[in-house]
Amino acid sequence: MTDLRLEGVSKRYGGDADGTAALRDVDLAVREGEFFTLVGPSGCGKTTTLRTIAGFEDPTVGTVAFDDEPVTDVPPEARDVGVVFQSYGLFPHMSVAENVGYGLQFREPPEGASVDDRVGEMLELVDLAGLEDRTPDKLSGGQQQRVALARALAPAPDLFLLDEPMSALDARLRESLRRQLKRIQSTLEITTVYVTHDQEEALALSDRLAVMNDGGIEQVATPREIYHEPATRFVAEFVGDNNVFDGTVVARDGDRTRVAVDGTELELTGVPADATRVSVCIRAAALARDAEENRLSVSVETSEFRGEHVHAYGRWNGVPIVLRLEAVPDDIVTVGFAPEDAHVLEST
Repeated sequence: MTDLRLEGVSKRYGGDADGTAALRDVDLAVREGEFFTLVGPSGCGKTTTLRTIAGFEDPTVGTVAFDDEPVTDVPPEARDVGVVFQSYGLFPHMSVAENVGYGLQFREPPEGASVDDRVGEMLELVDLAGLEDRTPDKLSGGQQQRVALARALAPAPDLFLLDEPMSALDARLRESLRRQLKRIQSTLEITTVYVTHDQEEALALSDRLAVMNDGGIEQVATPREIYHEPATRFVAEFVGDNNVFDGTVVARDGDRTRVAVDGTELELTGVPADATRVSVCIRAAALARDAEENRLSVSVETSEFRGEHVHAYGRWNGVPIVLRLEAVPDDIVTVGFAPEDAHVLEST
């Protein structure tokens, strides 16, 4: 296992001064044995960050270090990392066993094991024992993904890097395999950096995650902190079904603050001291029909049945809003929320 640090990492393409900025002054610390996820929209820099860690990209400026040892100038093959890409890249002419054992041609198996024993151990780990002789074209997408995982792990790397490895799988299979991936990571206690644009996947898998935007990091925290205590408006809007309203502080009374949003006053707690302009973040699940405070009359435009609940989309005072309800709503729905259920950010 190893820990990982990025310090002041920036990456520009097309020249240092006037090129396109892919990464902007990224500082990151991943702890030994941690499952750490980089999440964000397409083009935010998460894959470039992963490729920089692996050594496939050279930073324009900044340092990459493993266990406090700089590896910025170390080539990828000497960094002791296992990588799984979005495309599994299995060798079609090789059997499952030959694919898994490929990396062991260049590095001895750990703890003095034979190649056959190590391949068998990895196939047991990913629940593919008995499929050693099959070729990739005889496997399902989920099985191919697990072969790619086993191949990357066979040489016992110190660092495990995954770039959207489940993006080609259907939703049910993704859910099953992410549980399996977390089990494998926990069993091996291997430091892992995972890239995804899927916020649900990031929240489910991670010990901590970094939300990225426009080449920089918006927030690093646990999944619970990211979800309930977003540090920026971008994080609040990107992660989960969050409603974000801009408002102006009009009065304070003890731990409660009245904030005017488009002519309606809301009573809130946790408003930053001395803030005059704020962003009010309210999760869809916090808006309830039986809530007695902060009542909002929502004009419903569309709704989606999602099994155990209904997502309704509409407007309150002209502001877009999403609700999570138990049944298909009427055209007008009145909901409310407790002051402590809103998360408030100071805005400029």
